[in-house]
Amino acid sequence: MSLIAFLVVGLIAGLIARAIYPGTQAMGLLATMLLGIVGSFVGGLVSSLIYSRGNFLSLHPTGILFSVIGSIVVLFLAGMGGRRAVRG
Repeated sequence: MSLIAFLVVGLIAGLIARAIYPGTQAMGLLATMLLGIVGSFVGGLVSSLIYSRGNFLSLHPTGILFSVIGSIVVLFLAGMGGRRAVRG
């Protein structure tokens, strides 16, 4: 997969994940692209473990689906890590 296609798929996966995930996320276009790229790696690894495929960097519909799922997981984990305990 070329670098441009990888960046575009990352951006699309990040945008879809941000649209699906409830709440607001304060991030720009570059952060959304990075979210999608990290989510693509997470989703690709999970997909290769489930379906036992050797190449997790190939572009296919289940790869894009798992990229979005991986991006949602990354958003959730980033939200959990960014929360602070408020004491009254």
